[in-house]
Amino acid sequence: MTDSAPATPAVPTTAPARPSDRFVAYVHRLCASTQARAALRRGLGLPVERCNYLHRYLVPWLRDHDEPHQDEVRRAYYAVASLIAARPRSARDTPTAQDLPVSWYERPNLGASLGQAVNAGVMKANSAESALHLMARQSSDAIHPSLPALIRQLLRGGIPVDWAVLLEDLVWWNRSRERIATRWLESYFRTTATTDHPVTENDR
Repeated sequence: MTDSAPATPAVPTTAPARPSDRFVAYVHRLCASTQARAALRRGLGLPVERCNYLHRYLVPWLRDHDEPHQDEVRRAYYAVASLIAARPRSARDTPTAQDLPVSWYERPNLGASLGQAVNAGVMKANSAESALHLMARQSSDAIHPSLPALIRQLLRGGIPVDWAVLLEDLVWWNRSRERIATRWLESYFRTTATTDHPVTENDR
């Protein structure tokens, strides 16, 4: 008898402790269906009111888990579901960030992911820093439309995104923007501090 081919990495069946991790695991399971993945992808960058194809998948989860229904909270959930569904094929089989054996506060936020992108040559340092400083001045309504292109650039460059951390940051953004933006910037500069990034003409 020959050994079977190794299976594609799967989302763990045990329920993670944090609601954000449970939601991310739920969306990963949904995305195993091509139809569901295509429907969720249609919400990229859009407000909830224009996400008619997502309601059948996300409303039951939000109802059953007693998640708050403030507009910015719902939009964060819808946005992250769409971003997960829109992952390029190369990023779909990578282990999810919540599988990694680290504490919540050690997990990478968006600033850390941008720092990794700079270190890997996926983004220029001035572009990453400009994106962070711009988002730090914006409300969540302004951030959401720009996230798909930014996240796509990270994923196509092989940079992982911790979806649960991003979800919680987006949920709290309008209420704690300065705190979250500071954490993103601190994580970015901690990540890039060990690597020299020479300034080129394009960076000026």
